[in-house]
Amino acid sequence: GCNPLAETGRSKLQNQRAVLNQQILRAVRMRAGAENLLRATTNNKVREQVLLELSFVNSDLQILKEELEGLNISVQVYQNAEETFSVPLVPLGLKETKEVDFTLPLKDFILEHYSEDSSEYEDEIADLMDLRQACRTPSRDEAGIEMLMSYFLQLGYVENRFFPPTRHMGVLFTWYDSFTGVPVCQQNLLLEKASILFNTGALYTQIGTRCNRQTQAGLENAVDAFQRAAGVLSYLKETFTHTPSYDMSPAMLNVLVKMMLAQARECVFEQTGLAGIRNEFFTLVKMTQEVAKVGEVYMLVNTAMNQEPVKENIPYSWSKLAQIKADHYKALAHYFIATILCDHELQPGDDEDQQEKALSQLYDHLPEGLTALAVLRDKARRKQFGKAHLRQAIVCHEEALRVCGLCKKLRSIDVLQEVLAAAHKRALLKYAQQEAEDDFLSLIQAPDVLPKTEHKIEPIAPQFSKVKVKDFFHKLGPLTVFSAKQRWTAPRTIRIPQGAGGLGFHLKGGSPAQVYCLDPACPAASMGLKEGDYIVSVGGVDCKWLGVNEVLEKLRSGGEQPLEMEVVSCQETAASLHSKSATYSVGMQKTYSLICLAMDEDKMDQAKKAPLKLPFLSWGTKNRQKAASTLCLPSAVAGSSQSKKKLSPFTLLNTESSLY
Repeated sequence: GCNPLAETGRSKLQNQRAVLNQQILRAVRMRAGAENLLRATTNNKVREQVLLELSFVNSDLQILKEELEGLNISVQVYQNAEETFSVPLVPLGLKETKEVDFTLPLKDFILEHYSEDSSEYEDEIADLMDLRQACRTPSRDEAGIEMLMSYFLQLGYVENRFFPPTRHMGVLFTWYDSFTGVPVCQQNLLLEKASILFNTGALYTQIGTRCNRQTQAGLENAVDAFQRAAGVLSYLKETFTHTPSYDMSPAMLNVLVKMMLAQARECVFEQTGLAGIRNEFFTLVKMTQEVAKVGEVYMLVNTAMNQEPVKENIPYSWSKLAQIKADHYKALAHYFIATILCDHELQPGDDEDQQEKALSQLYDHLPEGLTALAVLRDKARRKQFGKAHLRQAIVCHEEALRVCGLCKKLRSIDVLQEVLAAAHKRALLKYAQQEAEDDFLSLIQAPDVLPKTEHKIEPIAPQFSKVKVKDFFHKLGPLTVFSAKQRWTAPRTIRIPQGAGGLGFHLKGGSPAQVYCLDPACPAASMGLKEGDYIVSVGGVDCKWLGVNEVLEKLRSGGEQPLEMEVVSCQETAASLHSKSATYSVGMQKTYSLICLAMDEDKMDQAKKAPLKLPFLSWGTKNRQKAASTLCLPSAVAGSSQSKKKLSPFTLLNTESSLY
């Protein structure tokens, strides 16, 4: 990973994000305490003071949220270092996490489950923790992507070896929401895997925004990066459907995928016009349809960003930027059509049928009384129709400038203001060059342009198979046999005396070799060898990864010396533990709350008649009677006692106490 102390622009932003996360955490705890006190007290004076405190805390949370939004729209830091005259692209910030110590849980599990000396695996555990630490500050290139994917694949090995379905391992993973800064804490390794995938997609977006969009290769790399970002986020949405964090909820991921594909589409359009746009009829028709497609996808992104439940948590400036881009590229489409109509008259040698067909494909329908052929042949109508498109282009440019001026964060992005102002000025100049006409046809309304593209933009699924990863805990044996799901006896030593004749058993399988067709009267059986046992060592040499032939060779190479081998027996596995991972609910209120562990199931069984204890904090499931609103001043609580309280769907059980 990168040096976490390096004073780069990107690292400064991530450090500011970490500080904001801690401030949000403190404010959330204060609000939780105030809400608990509000529920517990019946003193009116105390209630008034608590309500006042809640108003201050909620105001602080809103300010912190706006500061976090400011970090999310700090797009200039992530853009290419060279001076460019392009509309900025939006990257995703990396999710922050706390350090995790795997040492004790994994060493205990190795000793208990695999009956091996855990001290022999200290280096492997240290390598795993070093890899996780490096993934907190990945480099913004392919090496950083490969490192994140390597850790993701390594987590698959760790999950199969050390995280049984029957119990929790006691390893607590904490990740902060990228948009709200609220921490999510779980003992479920799936949270770790999902967060690493999110950061992989986020890193792809940062790589895409860093590409030089003034070169063909840079634009190709940007398109590829945004498509891969969309692919990773789409894979996350389809694979991890019970993520408790808002930034990884299905609705939010759906919007992020749309936004990344829209930015890829934008880069494709820039790629088409990189060498310059020739003022030629069919070239302009093609560019018109391409840029109309860009405007359409950004309009869909803006619509998706303003839908519940995403609207409350998506940065406001992102939504406005999508609206600005939709208007800007729609204006460019009208400008290109106006250039076609105003600058190109039908010449005797032109292919009239082809031009008519190309022009008619730009519209769903033309204004009443107009046809594509009539517009091409009639010079006056052609000029009037072109001016109508110029007026529409100017209107769209002015709307984009107006929206940009209303958003404080976007007003500070100079290059965005310059691009919008230059496009608006160009349209005004083009309109001023046309002859002034004073008839009712000048009031004709320009129809919308039909989008069309020759470039297919789709998410590119993550290619994990290209990342070669070696299992850190390879020494434990083949994963298909030695996993957390299988219960094993401690290794037993079987001594076969010399001169015993044949072995009295056969071997089968791959690695490790398994005993079958055991003769009950043979010396090995009398020493405790059982049918189905696995041979893990022969003569002190580890045999977990050796095949049948290799193990037989070692068994027969003992000569006249007594033969010693170690075997293990498989035990019956218990039923899987019911999944207690947090589940995202689309219909829930958006609140700033901390997800914490609740109470132990055993305690619940012992006190069924008692009201269930609420978790320390829940993710916005409190109704108006149970708690104060987190978005406005709380109302009075009608009665402090409830017949029965439900646990938050984000609550994890099987722990003795709350996290903090």
